[in-house]
Amino acid sequence: MPISVLVVDDSAFFRQQIVSMLKGHPELRVAGTASHGKEAVEQALKLKPDVITMDYEMPIMDGISAVREIMARQPTPILMFSSLTTSGARVTLDALDAGAVDYLPKFRESLSANERLKQQLIEKLIAVVKRGGKGQPLSGTTAERTAPVERAPARQPRLSPRPELIMVGTSTGGPVALQKFLTQLPAGFDIPLLLIQHMPAAFTGPFAERLNRQCRIRVVEAQNNMALEPGLALLAPGGQQMMLSSRERVKVLAGDDRLNYKPSVDLSFGSAAKYYGNRVLAIVMTGMGADGREGARMLKKVGAPVWTQGSDSCVIDGMPAAIRKEGMSDADIPLDSMAQVLLKAL
Repeated sequence: MPISVLVVDDSAFFRQQIVSMLKGHPELRVAGTASHGKEAVEQALKLKPDVITMDYEMPIMDGISAVREIMARQPTPILMFSSLTTSGARVTLDALDAGAVDYLPKFRESLSANERLKQQLIEKLIAVVKRGGKGQPLSGTTAERTAPVERAPARQPRLSPRPELIMVGTSTGGPVALQKFLTQLPAGFDIPLLLIQHMPAAFTGPFAERLNRQCRIRVVEAQNNMALEPGLALLAPGGQQMMLSSRERVKVLAGDDRLNYKPSVDLSFGSAAKYYGNRVLAIVMTGMGADGREGARMLKKVGAPVWTQGSDSCVIDGMPAAIRKEGMSDADIPLDSMAQVLLKAL
């Protein structure tokens, strides 16, 4: 049966744009629409759609409030539409905390000018439903966690030699995964970290600020020529590439337009293989696609360990699965256990 979609937006024009994007696709069916958050909750309970697209700024009830109530009463994968601004980034991060699984940029142009966005929307809707993805709100939200119960890892991985750098690559579902992982690292954690999350340029600054407030380690958005420091996590800026220029510093640059991702996990991992050899630990977490696979291949050639997030805890298991499929994962670890396993291995 086709995947049923509930479209929520206060703009009749934008609702029609989304309906037009989905109309005629053999795997999708628009089950209904809603013009504000309260109606979205009512329609979610009545229609029980497989997935929901959600606006933020709406009358009567805003999108974040609607996400919280839907996740509490009828847990459903929700994609947020957000403006590519600092304000839009903060709203999106709040929505992810509330249980939304992902986001897409807001647009007001004609459908013909947004073929790439149309393809992204369709791919995300299909992927989260086929994966069984549900929102995974953090502790303190009103919604319950709906992902499958995670099993403990079969064995405790070892790290020898001790890594001098930890790199984490993420995409869809990554903001929540990174938050859960990094907030469990203690003050005094003494290894530098590089974080590569697929995000637009306007989002990474607010995301780094949020993580820095929540974590006991320091988190900042990387800038060109910044130094690696113990217990400092550098987040790759959206729309750019982050590489190592030496064992001590990072290089931030525009990068090649032929690369699909900015930032690219492959590019960052590959530069670490050059400067750190087997003294880097790479961790690939939830995300669509296979970014990180070729970078992991370069790291494995120099003897570096690569860990993956366990399938059951991924919103989308594309990136970790690509590593596993090639036999390059040294440890497959549930998200809730990742920090604990890392600390024990160190």
